[in-house]
Amino acid sequence: MIRPYDEPGRQVRPHPDDLAWHRPPEPADVDPAVLGALLHRHGWQRRGGAPGRYGRWTPPGPGVGATSLLVPESRAFPDSDDLLGEALDALARSATPAAREVLISLTVPSDEIRWWRDVPDGPAGAAAWTADEHLRTAARGMLLAAALATRARTGYHGARHRGPAAALLEHVLVSPAAEGRRLTAFVPVPTGRALAVRLHQALYATREAIDYQRATGGMDAFDGAVAAGVSRELTEALTALVRGTEGARVAVAWAPGPGVPDGCATTAEPVEFSPGDLPALHAAGLRYLRGEPSVPVRITGAVVRLRRSGPRGAGTVRLRVLAGAEVPHLRVTLDEEDYRVAGHAHLVGLPVRVQGLLERRGGFRRLTGARGVVPVEVDDAERDRLMKSLQESPGWFEEACGEGDADAYGDGDRA
Repeated sequence: MIRPYDEPGRQVRPHPDDLAWHRPPEPADVDPAVLGALLHRHGWQRRGGAPGRYGRWTPPGPGVGATSLLVPESRAFPDSDDLLGEALDALARSATPAAREVLISLTVPSDEIRWWRDVPDGPAGAAAWTADEHLRTAARGMLLAAALATRARTGYHGARHRGPAAALLEHVLVSPAAEGRRLTAFVPVPTGRALAVRLHQALYATREAIDYQRATGGMDAFDGAVAAGVSRELTEALTALVRGTEGARVAVAWAPGPGVPDGCATTAEPVEFSPGDLPALHAAGLRYLRGEPSVPVRITGAVVRLRRSGPRGAGTVRLRVLAGAEVPHLRVTLDEEDYRVAGHAHLVGLPVRVQGLLERRGGFRRLTGARGVVPVEVDDAERDRLMKSLQESPGWFEEACGEGDADAYGDGDRA
């Protein structure tokens, strides 16, 4: 293919070995105090060294005593950079997970979130194949619940804010799971500090609400816990973490460089959950689901699908939401006149505006009591863009499609 001379060259994706986190950080970029704090956090043992000048650190675990690092305590001595460089090179060559996790936190200053699951041992100490999957699924659900809570404090999020919340997880790094028993996520401070803080507060609020429920039988504490970020999504993730175990723990450790965020404990102990907490978590999830009200909204959206069983009467449309609600798509049932207006707007590439109730059933993906459908004028460029995107969608016009299209709206519209 011949490229026009004035067209910019295609950007080539960097080779993985060229990425910054595949190389140890430069000694000049490392604070010796931060390196020492990270070594201590990840189980390294200080075994002597010149007080006030450097410490000798050995990795955790048996059989690794021959490996050690000399880490300066400050930059006050001329050989500090040399010692840091040697320590960083040794960490990069080490095959221990403790070394890898220290390097990750040095390269990308991160708050660390750790999960532990006490699962029964299999033959020779092995874990079940599904244990790792359960751990990762629960951990991701917990991170997503915390990300949703940074957008809104509510007992049930449903489909709302899912896009921005998922985007918040894109920069999170993860260490390999240890046989389905242990997992660590590294949440970069610049983009994810709010997520880590919200999860930290929500975990403690959940623990206190469970303790109150088990002591008194009352669920009131869960209502107040919503302000701390507790939601149905978080209780479901905790249920997935605990189910099938003898207990589970979650801890948040703050990045040593940026320090402890306001209102959070300096040294946070892991928050523990047990199978005895499952009934309270289940009841709280149902309480949040039932207590979240439907929301009156005024939606502007592009009609991407239409469906009705015959040439006349009411029908159902699917809108790609442009404004008015924090959901990507909505399913709306319209009477004959509003359906006709929506169909004409669809054909000419115009969005429509409609009022109704954003229904909590189905995860806030349905608009009930819809009325007053009117086309919305847009400029020619926007209309052309909408028309192109609509025509590229499969099944973009499904008038009188019959029962064979029962799943025309896709999984995204299911509860």
